[in-house]
Parts: sequence; C-alpha cells; structure tokens
Amino acid sequence: QGSGPVEGKDYTKVETPQPTNAPPGKVEVLEFFSYACPHCSAFEPTLEAWEKQAPAEIAFRRVPVPFLMNADNFMHTYYALETIGAVKDAQLKIFRAIHIERQRLDTGENIAAYLGKNGIDAAKFLAAFKSFSVATSVTRAKKMVADYKVDSVPTLVVAGRWMTSPSLAGSQERSLQIVDQLAQKAHAAK
Repeated sequence: QGSGPVEGKDYTKVETPQPTNAPPGKVEVLEFFSYACPHCSAFEPTLEAWEKQAPAEIAFRRVPVPFLMNADNFMHTYYALETIGAVKDAQLKIFRAIHIERQRLDTGENIAAYLGKNGIDAAKFLAAFKSFSVATSVTRAKKMVADYKVDSVPTLVVAGRWMTSPSLAGSQERSLQIVDQLAQKAHAAK
C-alpha cells in the first residue's frame, strides 16, 4: 500500500504518552480487552494469528479493562491465567464460553470449573485468582486504563504513544498492520 498510517484516521496519539515496560530493544504493544466484549471475542483469532508471527521487536501484552459486565472477575481471570501460564490455552475458550455457549462465568468458582473441564488445572487457577499478586495486577491494570483514557475495547496501544483499533483502522487485519508499522517507527527511533 506504500502509504504509512495516517494520524487521526488510522490511529490517534495517546494524550499523555506512558512509560512502557518492554525489555530493552523491544516495542511494547498492548491490547486492552474484556472477555465480556463481543468485538474482542471476534478479534481474538486474528490477534492470536498475528501474535504468532509478530515482528521480533514487539513485546505484546494484554490488559483487561475494569468496565463492561463482570469486569472484576474477568480481570482476575486474565491475570490468574497469566500467572499459571495458561493464557494461550484458555483465551479463545473463555470468549467462546461467554459469547457462543452462553455459559454463566460470573464467579471465580464458575470460571475455575469451566476451565477444569477444558484441560486447565482448576485448583491452580482458583488459587491464582484469589492471590495477592493477581489483585496487584488488577489494580495496576485499572490505573493503566485510566492513564491511557481507554474507553472502548479492543484498543491497541503501541510504545505508550499511539492507539488504534479495528473500528478506527477499518478492519481487524488493518489495525494490526498499523501496529506493525508504528512499532517499526518506534523501534527505528530508539
């Protein structure tokens, strides 16, 4: 396509650029999401495919948001999965449970039981879900959402400076192309 992403059309600047915690030489890419969000659910397969072949300089992280249905439990769920190393196995399954199977995942116990049926250690998950470190991660995520002024999901943030989303970019694929291009720009500037 030759032309690079256009500010204000394909992406916007973060009002107050935020410090990132990407490892040296890497560019942080964040996806703000909610398990309750149908658009996040629809985006997940494309996002996972992108993550598998994302440029080496990208350090990708998800951040669950404190708005939408059942937010507190869903935030704890994500960080508990991260703690036990089960995000890759569980992410699509949880979206599917909520949006396709219409499961009631409204408590830590319900979520643990569902994950247990889907090959994830339910006891380990529940222990992490209730842990202090997961609570700390949830608090940190709430602060990030406020600092970035994220009010809709999915939202992608590159290098603490730029934001895009499938709705802004016009498609899921294009939003990730824009992420790659902005990450390249940030990486070149380092």
